[in-house]
Amino acid sequence: MVQSFNYYGIKSFFKVILDPKLAKPHLIVKDLRSIPFQKLYDSGIRFLAFDKDNCLTRPYENKLYEPFEESWRECKRIFSSENIVIVSNSIGTDSDFDMKDAKIVVDSLGVDVLQHKVKKPCCGEELIAHFESKIDSKQISSMNKIQNDQIAVIGDRLLTDIVFGNLYGFYTVYTRKVISLKNDNLFAKYIRMLEHRFTSEK
Repeated sequence: MVQSFNYYGIKSFFKVILDPKLAKPHLIVKDLRSIPFQKLYDSGIRFLAFDKDNCLTRPYENKLYEPFEESWRECKRIFSSENIVIVSNSIGTDSDFDMKDAKIVVDSLGVDVLQHKVKKPCCGEELIAHFESKIDSKQISSMNKIQNDQIAVIGDRLLTDIVFGNLYGFYTVYTRKVISLKNDNLFAKYIRMLEHRFTSEK
């Protein structure tokens, strides 16, 4: 499985050139195990949107990276699985034929995968609609619509995950340590090197 061309990613790159703060995360951590889930919840965050590749899994694999199992259980305990979703440009999009891999990940990780026509970093409306559909299903008053700052986006890529979150006013968490470079494409490796240099200078 490979990702198709991401027009929205190219477009957002030029936005970052004009406004570099879009690529600045609110929080930088080593990996999933370093995320203070309870503190995030206590601060008002109620919904989590995770990238998949090199954030939860090895690139293009559909099962959780084994050392993350305890932290993943803690995350789901604090936030509840229905308030967590995976937002990936490799699954849940037109790159994932018949949503085959998305279905596998739902079964494997125990949370939803966002099915989105528009790729990160420009699918914020689809993400909000997903979470609001969960609220409606619980018959919560329409007065309690989700606020953007109640959502945290967590991922390993500045130019997709972090820019995505910042464009929509979400809280952003950057997981800096790469799980594996195996199967990662050459372009992604090069961009990641630049991203690491960017965060090292902060």
